[in-house]
Amino acid sequence: MLTDKRIVVTGGTGSLGKVLIRRLLSGELGRPKEIVVFSRDEAKQHEMRLAFQHRRFATDEVIYRNFEQLLQFRIGDVRDIHSVSTALRQADVVFNAAALKQVPSCEYFPFEAVQTNIIGAENIVRAIREHHLPVEIVVGISTDKACKPVNVMGMTKAVQERIFVRANLDHSDTRFICVRYGNVLASRGSVIPLFHEQIRRGGPVTITTTDMTRFLLSLEQAVDTIFAAVQHGNPGETYIPRVPSARVTDIAAALIGKRPVKTAVTGIRPGEKVHEILVSEEEAYRTIERQDYYVILPMLPELRGAEIGASLGKEYSSADNVMAGSEVTTLLAKHKLMVEDGFVYEEDMLA
Repeated sequence: MLTDKRIVVTGGTGSLGKVLIRRLLSGELGRPKEIVVFSRDEAKQHEMRLAFQHRRFATDEVIYRNFEQLLQFRIGDVRDIHSVSTALRQADVVFNAAALKQVPSCEYFPFEAVQTNIIGAENIVRAIREHHLPVEIVVGISTDKACKPVNVMGMTKAVQERIFVRANLDHSDTRFICVRYGNVLASRGSVIPLFHEQIRRGGPVTITTTDMTRFLLSLEQAVDTIFAAVQHGNPGETYIPRVPSARVTDIAAALIGKRPVKTAVTGIRPGEKVHEILVSEEEAYRTIERQDYYVILPMLPELRGAEIGASLGKEYSSADNVMAGSEVTTLLAKHKLMVEDGFVYEEDMLA
């Protein structure tokens, strides 16, 4: 499906971008002609270039033959329409992983989040429209926080989703689709690496509220969701992974094991939800099951197509189908996330 395609991954040096690019390079959807990592952090690009070429140090060949490689790196910013237009001028497929995603940062600098998460998405749409670019597929990568948003990060990602869905009305030759998922297991800044560090220090392990639940999704499953959307998604659809969830208290207990480490309840933080929600009750009536995924059909009637048929009918929340404590332990061990496993951040794993 992606054989001989030119692919651009915005924000490609992030945790998802690294795993996505490794999977693209594996050829499981076909061998691309070119993959371009488009981001504004030259240091991360340099480190990623060396890692993917299995080199410890730079040489002239690594630096100066960038545009002759299957995997290329381009400095740019989704906030800049000219930069986006140049990066996309020969693209067939675009994965938009560029984002400001830290909730506190977005709260303190809301317009910065607007510029990256909203204007950045609009720039992709605008570049394709104004320059008549032959882009076939655009995948917008969203978050559970866009569902019933209570913080700036979620609000801006919710608007981003609508921008991409709406773009299908003006671009009959380009298929705009979205994926939405929750926190990824062991990504930097998530709860598991925090608990690991607290356990290593002897505790306490801090829990904001004992009622809190979270979906448990690996980066590989996140990429699986993206690939499913690329293969089977129709214009304006949003793909949602169907994954297990757990109580945060059970995650903490599994990681602590028999160690003499205590827990402490600190209170819920600003902008934080007790439960992750991936499909709201308003979206549920137009959400269907497709293979291993829920698919939210577009709100706009011009894109909806035929009758919906059987719909989800209720909110999809991490409070549903919560695993037992023993199941949580088994799952974390499967992903080698126990403290004794020599933990490595998923975003640092390139192979």
